[in-house]
Order: sequence, then C-alpha cells, then structure tokens
Amino acid sequence: MEPHVPRFQTQNESLQRLYDAAEQKARRNLCSFGGRRVLVEGGGYEKIWLETQPMGGAMYALRDPEAGRNNQLLFMELQRKDGRLPGSIALVDGRVVPQFNKIQGFCFPDPALDVYYLTGRDPAYLDLLYTSLERFDRYLWAVRDSDGDGCLESWCKYDTGEDNAVRYGDAPDDWPEEVPPSGCSAVPMASMDFMSFSYSARKVMADIATLRGDEALRKKHLAEAGEVAKRLKDYLWREDLGALFDRGPDHAFLPELTHNTLRAMYFGSISAPMAERFVREHLLDPAQFWTPMPLPSVAACDPSFRNIPSNNWSGQCEALTYQRAIRALENYGFYPLIPQLGRKLIHALSGECRFVQQFDPFTGAPSRAQTSGGSDGYGPAILSVLEYTARMWGISVRREELIWGLTEGPDNPSSVYEQEWNGHLYRLQLEGERAEAFLDGRLLFSEKRGLRIVTDLSGNIMRKDPYQEEK
Repeated sequence: MEPHVPRFQTQNESLQRLYDAAEQKARRNLCSFGGRRVLVEGGGYEKIWLETQPMGGAMYALRDPEAGRNNQLLFMELQRKDGRLPGSIALVDGRVVPQFNKIQGFCFPDPALDVYYLTGRDPAYLDLLYTSLERFDRYLWAVRDSDGDGCLESWCKYDTGEDNAVRYGDAPDDWPEEVPPSGCSAVPMASMDFMSFSYSARKVMADIATLRGDEALRKKHLAEAGEVAKRLKDYLWREDLGALFDRGPDHAFLPELTHNTLRAMYFGSISAPMAERFVREHLLDPAQFWTPMPLPSVAACDPSFRNIPSNNWSGQCEALTYQRAIRALENYGFYPLIPQLGRKLIHALSGECRFVQQFDPFTGAPSRAQTSGGSDGYGPAILSVLEYTARMWGISVRREELIWGLTEGPDNPSSVYEQEWNGHLYRLQLEGERAEAFLDGRLLFSEKRGLRIVTDLSGNIMRKDPYQEEK
C-alpha cells in the first residue's frame, strides 16, 4: 500500500467501481504550477479557485501532502499587499498568474488549518496562515462595506461563486475594481457569505492563538468573531422565516430562499438554534431543498428557481454543495444526514462514473450540457465521493481526532478501509451488522453498525453518535 493513500475494498461492485474511478480521476487533476504540484478543480476548470481548491487540497492531503499544502500556500504567497487574496490562480503560458477580478468564495481558513495538522505541523506555515487571515479580514472591512451599514458586500456573481444565478440580476460576472459597480438592481449585496468569510477568518485566528498558547489573543479573536455573528443574525436573519436572506442596494431583503444558509453552517457563523430551524424548516422540506436529489441551489418552490443543466447556480444541485455539506452538517451535529446525502450522490454517479458539476434535483440525472464541469473529471464531485465513502464506511482524520464511519443501510455492504498516516495503520472492517476497528493490528473496538465513532489519534473512544439513516 502506498504511503498516505487510503485503501477501500467492498463487496458492493458498483460502489467499488465508482470509488476506484474517483481515485484514478483525482490523480488526473494533479498539475504543476511553476514546478509545484497542485490539485486543480478539474472537469475543464484548470485553475485553483479560492472557493474550492484549498478545501479540495485539504481533502486530498492524506493522498498527496505536497499538493494539499501547495493548494494553501500559493494563495497565501500571492496575497496582495493590501490583504486581498486571489480569487483564482491560473497557469498562463507557463507562468503562475494570480487573478483578482473576484473574491470567489472563501473555503480557506479551516481547510488551511486542517492542512497544518495533516502535513507536519510546521510553525512557519502556521505563522503565514495567521498573517494571511488577519490581512484578508482587515481588507474585507476596509473595502467591502461600502455603505457603512456594518455588513460586508458581494459585488458580482463570481464573488460568491454563484455563476449565472438569476438572483444576481444585472450584476456583472466579475469585478476587478475596489469600489462597487453602480446602477445594478442586486449589488452591492449585503451578503451572508461575506459575513461568514470574516467570521471564519477570525475563528481560525482564535484557533491558531490557542495553538500558540496565547489566551488573550484567543479571547480577542473570539470576541471579534462573535461581533460578526451577531451582526449577521441581526441584519440578515429573518426570524419569521427561519433562514438568512441577503439585502440589496436599497437595504431591503432580497426575496430568494437560497441554500446559502447551509454555506453559513459550513463556516460555523450561525448559532445552533438558527441551524436547527433552517435544517428542519427548509433543508429537509421536499418542496424546498430535500428534493429527490437533495440540495438545489435555490429552493425548488422559489419563483427564481431554474432547472438549467449548464453552469448555473439558480437551481440544480451542485457537487460543490455536497462537498461543503459534510463540514456544514458536522458543525451542528446533523450526523445522520451525511449518509443520506452520500447515498444520493453515489447513486447519481455510479451508472457511468462520470464526475460532473450539476444534477437534476428531481431525477438525479447528472447534467452533461456543458464543457466545463459537465463532461467528466470535476474535482468537487470526485472528492465528494471519496469523502462520503470515508465518512460512511471508512476513517477520516480531523486534526486531533479520527472519525470512524459505521454506516448501516439497505445494502449493508461488507468492506475494509485502511489508512496509513503518521506512522500508523488504521483499519476499519465492516461485516454484516458488526464493525471492528484496528490500530497497527490491535483491536480498538467492536461495535454494532449505525454509529459514528470519534476517537483520539491513539484510538481511545471520545464519543459515539447515532449514524442511522431515517427509514
């Protein structure tokens, strides 16, 4: 077995074929940027984007630590003097080119800290990460609150990665200027995403302060993060509807019910009661987001919903949302929903093993009506399959913890999952209704399936959570 590379073997032939295809096609997305190996988004998107590839690099770091680390470092090293991070980084005629024409999401702080744990805990890397987050957060508040209402703004469709979204109206696709566009109906948009960007940066800076043993700095950043979370709730949360809504240039709430509250859950920027309401009242509603193929970008019953099979965040289910949903649901303890989503995604992809960007929310059919993201090799779909497999029937490394997935389901496949990491071999064996876990050949536990078990890195059980799917 190669170092770091998980090995998964199952009696479920369809699942095995899909998993093996995901491993093979993920390797095709490894590229050299200026002599440094990175993992590009793939499927025709041959750059590293701030919204996807730090997260993608962290998910791939157990397989390729160098690529996982470079997917963080390039953004930090190419940060502008004013603190702005590139929204994407391209390879143009052999040159590595940072692009500053959009913010392009910010799934960066937590994944970048994950990579610190996964790649040797280098103190210089940690220092660079802290400085990068501090500078970027300062940039956001210096530039992206143009009207001074205390809420950060999105200025173009690509700022939040919502390509072609109907809700953005006449907003430009990208916007390189440091002042907002004028005369647009939806932007500058007071944004739940941007407020969550700031919250996440401040929360991870507090985590870094903890690692440094600086209690005063930890409290300072937690207080600052709390201020952002309070403003997010006060200004963008609708208590009457149980969800976050952005506001337009006139400060009125925009009407669209989008999945973006789930994004806020990914960043951890809303409270547990807020997440509970969104999940119970909206996410699990079959008329809204729990369609036959769950997680459309916009509630299926919303007037702005469009079932467009090309690159469009107005309705169809996005593989990127499935990728982010794992952390979002884990942040708030909605563990049984993870196997449900994993099975839906695996079923949708297992026919042809084509890893595409979007899915029809009513049929689950993969959308292939485009060049980029619509043919095969789309990284978020590939990594989602690998990550859901690890969560459901395998082992995931999460900083100081291991997550063991003892999923029980209608097919109840027998399987073996092995992960070599940090000089040890972890093994999870599922057979019938039982599961056995091993560390370097030593039995750690034997349990009935239907659980999510969290241990420390030595295999000591810290908690057991129900992982049983609803029937």
